[in-house]
Amino acid sequence: MVKEKAAQEKQKIAALALDPIEKKPLYHFFPGSAILSVGFFGCNMHCPFCQNHEISQTTDQKQRGPAKYVSAWDLAELAHSYKDSGNIGLAYTYNEPLTHWRFVRETEEKIHEAGMKNVLVTNGSVPERIVDEVLPLTDAMNVDIKSFDRDYYAEVLKGNLDYVRAFIEKAAGSCHVELTTLIIPGENDSDSEMREITSWIRSIEERTGKAIPYHISRFFPRYRYSDRTPTPVETVYHLTEVAREKLKFVYPGNC
Repeated sequence: MVKEKAAQEKQKIAALALDPIEKKPLYHFFPGSAILSVGFFGCNMHCPFCQNHEISQTTDQKQRGPAKYVSAWDLAELAHSYKDSGNIGLAYTYNEPLTHWRFVRETEEKIHEAGMKNVLVTNGSVPERIVDEVLPLTDAMNVDIKSFDRDYYAEVLKGNLDYVRAFIEKAAGSCHVELTTLIIPGENDSDSEMREITSWIRSIEERTGKAIPYHISRFFPRYRYSDRTPTPVETVYHLTEVAREKLKFVYPGNC
């Protein structure tokens, strides 16, 4: 294992679990393995349908009881201790991990020193300078592509679609990438938008020579959309077929 350095920065942990790699979701990266998954507090976007809003839409732990602080070394040691349980490394997930990108980068270094893998689950709405900091240490990632409408990203989600697209395009040339779209009825569930997204994904595949598995996920009422109805299962399966017009690996989720 790695040697601990004195006076390491510590980060407040919101969630920690040993998950199947498929839960990230990653279907084409060490399938059948497990990965230790860690979440922090906070997010740089404000999606009204957030599935983890209890931790992502706060920077505190007020309503979740005492939170544990850990160092990068602590997380690397913990990940290594689960190797005999099939753990391949550490996934940064549950909230937006890149709100704490310096700590993520430091932890990624420790994970690699331990001979294990780094997985990033992110919204991708970050400037290029942050991408450049974490990408060389990231082995695989799942990135949310929530819509293909710039105004929707800016006004509803408080994110930046251009950042997301640039993030994905750069990451696809560097590590294993899978993408996810959560289908919200009446917002991003049209055939035309799905064809826009998948045509763009296909162009990245052609440029990099690597397949990008795509997950189309069913929405359930949460957070500020708690009064909405779930996405019809038929819609998810229909859009999966539309996506398969352009892409080889498309998977429906939450159905």
